[in-house]
Amino acid sequence: MKLPQRPVWQALAGIAGSALLLGLYARGGDAWPLGFIALVPWLLALERIRSLRGALASALAMSIAFALAVFAWFAIAIGGYTGLGTAAGALALVVAAPLLQPQWLAFALLRHWVGRRHGPGLRALAAAAAWVGCEWLCPKLLGDTLGHGLADATTLRQVADLGGAAAITLLLLLANEALAQAILQFRRVGARALARPLALACALPLAMAGYGMYRLAELRETLSTPVPALRVGLVQANLSDYERRREEFGAYAVVRQVLDRHFELSRAAIEHHGAQALLWTETVYPTTFGQPRSADGAALDREILDFVEATRVPLVFGSYDLDAAGEYNSAAFVEPGRGLVGHYRKTHPFPLSEHVPAWLDGPTLRRWLPWTGHWQPGDGARVYTLRGADGIELDVQPLICLDDVVPQLAIDGARLGAQAIVGLSNDAWFSANPQGARLHLAVASFRSIETRMPQLRVTTTGLSAFIDPSGEVLVRTGLGDQAVLVGEIPVRAPPITLMAHWGDWLGAAALGFLALLGTFGFARGPATLAPDRRCRLATAREEEAGLNPIAAERTPDGIAIPVSRGSHDAVDESQRATRTGVGLLCALSPGARSSAALLRALAAGVLLMLGLRMLLVNGLQVNSLWQIQLWAGGVLLPLLLAHAIRLAGRARVEFDGPHLVLRQRHRRIEIPLANIARLHPWRLPLPGPGVDIEFASGQRWKHGLWLADPLALHRTLAAAGAPAIFADAPARHRAEAAAAHAFAHHRWLDHAAIKFGLYPLLLALPAFRLHQLIAFGGAFGEWQTYGAQAWLLGLCLWWAAWSLGLMLYAALLGAACGGASALIARWYPTERTRVAAVCSWIARGAYYFGVPTWLLLRLWASP
Repeated sequence: MKLPQRPVWQALAGIAGSALLLGLYARGGDAWPLGFIALVPWLLALERIRSLRGALASALAMSIAFALAVFAWFAIAIGGYTGLGTAAGALALVVAAPLLQPQWLAFALLRHWVGRRHGPGLRALAAAAAWVGCEWLCPKLLGDTLGHGLADATTLRQVADLGGAAAITLLLLLANEALAQAILQFRRVGARALARPLALACALPLAMAGYGMYRLAELRETLSTPVPALRVGLVQANLSDYERRREEFGAYAVVRQVLDRHFELSRAAIEHHGAQALLWTETVYPTTFGQPRSADGAALDREILDFVEATRVPLVFGSYDLDAAGEYNSAAFVEPGRGLVGHYRKTHPFPLSEHVPAWLDGPTLRRWLPWTGHWQPGDGARVYTLRGADGIELDVQPLICLDDVVPQLAIDGARLGAQAIVGLSNDAWFSANPQGARLHLAVASFRSIETRMPQLRVTTTGLSAFIDPSGEVLVRTGLGDQAVLVGEIPVRAPPITLMAHWGDWLGAAALGFLALLGTFGFARGPATLAPDRRCRLATAREEEAGLNPIAAERTPDGIAIPVSRGSHDAVDESQRATRTGVGLLCALSPGARSSAALLRALAAGVLLMLGLRMLLVNGLQVNSLWQIQLWAGGVLLPLLLAHAIRLAGRARVEFDGPHLVLRQRHRRIEIPLANIARLHPWRLPLPGPGVDIEFASGQRWKHGLWLADPLALHRTLAAAGAPAIFADAPARHRAEAAAAHAFAHHRWLDHAAIKFGLYPLLLALPAFRLHQLIAFGGAFGEWQTYGAQAWLLGLCLWWAAWSLGLMLYAALLGAACGGASALIARWYPTERTRVAAVCSWIARGAYYFGVPTWLLLRLWASP
């Protein structure tokens, strides 16, 4: 038998090795250290792949291997639930693996793309961000992520209160990357290159352990304070397969049997263990409660209400709810003396088996998949109060089944004032697959770490459990047990966590980082290519300076040479290049220019919309939070992204003999002066004024130059001997208009950070101080009452309101100034520059002195 070629064999071996380690890691227990090394074989295999297609193929194979190694039990469960058998379930798992585990594809593709442009450090960070961002953007069915494998690592898992299980996943990926890099460096260079990557691989778990010990010490101190506690009983009756029982005994007999079993176990919990509240499982009462569909249903409803009244113990149990939109999987809260208090409706019903989206539903689907459900999704977090007979009250956030795999729902409950999590789940379909039940419990336990709320989790057949705020499972039942768990839940507000403040933020932050990285990469243009032998790669002076370029991008009339870091200081610039008076400009690829132009156009459009709405609807003031939010997301953020693109393409103009040199951070672009024939100022000044260069061959350079004064560039080129001229008279007029605007621009007074950052803050401070004095009795009253975060948030809102208003005012002044200078320049074209300067100073006076004067006049006129 002939073995595959060596690269293919090595790639398959790497995939198999990682899949095996991940399969062991997923079993939990003492296998959690494998999470720090499990990906290393696959990462080493990826290093040998040079093409994007190869990286994609490896990721597809890894997603399938991972699904089979870690979720083989899921194939068995699906096959049993649908009645199609294990083989069909396994086939479905293999086919759907890339869709169920898309993070592998995102990781490999981003890792390959970034690796062509940046070093291993940024590549590892970008790939890890792609993994985390993909899991946040496309939530997985069971909410699983690599970080859940550390559920049994008591100290390390505490990091989850900063960024959830996703934060642990991010750190695990970076640790694996560092270890793989250490192995690669050892192979290439030897032991002397091991220090840095090995130090990082060790530092990450040590940092996690240090933070975990700190947080656990804080928790122990908090939990040691004596407070009242509510004794809650969890009833696991081990009754399942309602459909089979209904067909065999009838619907009423099944409900009768279920209620009798739960009444019996509940009385034992109350009489023998002193339970003050009771929890039953998801859909334990398999019909609507409070809206009976028959006389028998009304009698059963009354029986539950009578039980609660007789025992004087509140009860939470799984049932159905109903309204005009449809039926819901719900948790009913029943209280002595009040009856049915309300229903919590399951927010995240299981896809297909419980809920089918309207766009997918129809007779054909129901005919093909007769087991699909009809429930509707609920409307989010709700907090209910469990009241004991002795007056103890505990505010709880109910979660039903898949609700506990979504971090944001528990976080919303914590923000609403919940003190504990109440979880109801029907995990009966895990009865033959204990690994699935353990995974569900592990994922649910992270909700307690993220919010620092204790959790009571009751299931039909196991695993029911009490979970403390550190994520520790204090006690749990076994699978298939008929059992009652009773424990005390302290009545206290949970400690504050970053997750409770910021929500499930890490995935969005990862995507934002990737967007910023992509923007910079896009602005820099394509990755460098192999050198053409006709290209001049480096001069002798460059070699002496240690530049040693390895690749160059060939253009029809110029060459881009990569520049190593620190090289600017290694060579005396006066000996090898002459700097010009043009200063800094930005070389933009077509895609980068389009992106920056769209971002600036978006910002202008949103600002115009805000101004018109204030003029016509809201009045000339910023009086609502949505205005600030729209300004921040639709104006400020696009402008910052456009500025990032400009910084990424920034270049300094120099001359090196007969060449125009555009020196960027990592490369220099050389263009022969003799080949520069014409300059084309941009007709539409977006993202700003700029020029295109036309060569003597008639071809335009693919990069555009974004610079404030095209006329200065023309004069500089002419002085250096370039034959460049403006394409036509209108082109020269556009250049002169841009030059006049650049001459009128003041370096400091027109700087955006001063104009829309510092100046609005100076104006906002007196108003904010007055607000603090009136509302809280002192300049720092809000700080002392609600903390530094509330005070700083209030200050930011006041600054944002002033910045928005002043930005609109500046836009109005700019339009008036530009229109006036253009009109005057038609009669006095030779005075264009002076007119623009005078109009700009008038506008600055109206901006910097007019606004304070207006405020003083308003204060003077007020009674």
